[in-house]
Amino acid sequence: MAVHEHHHRSPGFHLSFRGNRNGSTIAVSARTDAHAVRAYALASLRLLTGFVFLWAFLDKTFGLGYATASGKGWRDGGSPTRGFLSSVAAGPMESTLHSWAGATWADWLFMLGLLGIGAAVMTGVALWPAAVAGTAMMALMWIAEWPPARHLSNGAPSMSTNPFADYHVIYAVALIAVAATGAGATWGLGRLWARLPIVRDHAWLR
Repeated sequence: MAVHEHHHRSPGFHLSFRGNRNGSTIAVSARTDAHAVRAYALASLRLLTGFVFLWAFLDKTFGLGYATASGKGWRDGGSPTRGFLSSVAAGPMESTLHSWAGATWADWLFMLGLLGIGAAVMTGVALWPAAVAGTAMMALMWIAEWPPARHLSNGAPSMSTNPFADYHVIYAVALIAVAATGAGATWGLGRLWARLPIVRDHAWLR
C-alpha cells in the first residue's frame, strides 16, 4: 500500500499529513517551534537585564562618563552610594538611608551585588540566587525613591511617574522570570551549571 505525504510550512508552524491512496488512514501531526521562540525571547530578556546590572557596575567603577562622571569612579576614590543615598528625599527610610550614604560597607555590598547579579544573569548561572539578591536590591532602591510620594520632604513635586510600577519593580520581575523559566539554558551556561553535583543537590542554586 503506497503512502504519500504532504507538508505545509509557515513561520513557526509545521504540518505533516500522511495517508494511503484511499485516504482511509490519515495521520496528522502538528509541530510548532513556539518553545524555541520563547527560549530565545527569555534569553534576550536575561542578557539585557544582566547587562543593566553589569553596566552599572562598570560605569560606577571606572567613571565611564554616563551616570558616573570621568574621574569620579569607585577606583578613583568616589563613593557609588553617597550621591544616591544622600539625595533620598521621601519615604519611611529617608534618615536611615542618609546614614548609609558613602559607608564603606554599603559601597562594597552595592558594587559586589551589581557585579555578581550582572555576571550571573548574563552567563545564565545561579539565576535564583541572583534573582533573590537583585529583588532585594531593587526593593531597597524602590523604597529610596519612594514612588508613592507626591511630594518630597522639602515640599517639591516628586515627579513620580507611577506610584507602584517603576523600573525597579520591572527589573525584579524580569530577574524572577528568567530564573523561574530556566532561561540560562539558551545562549548561556545554564545547562553546564545544572550538571554540577552541588547544583544538582541544591535546586535553589540554579
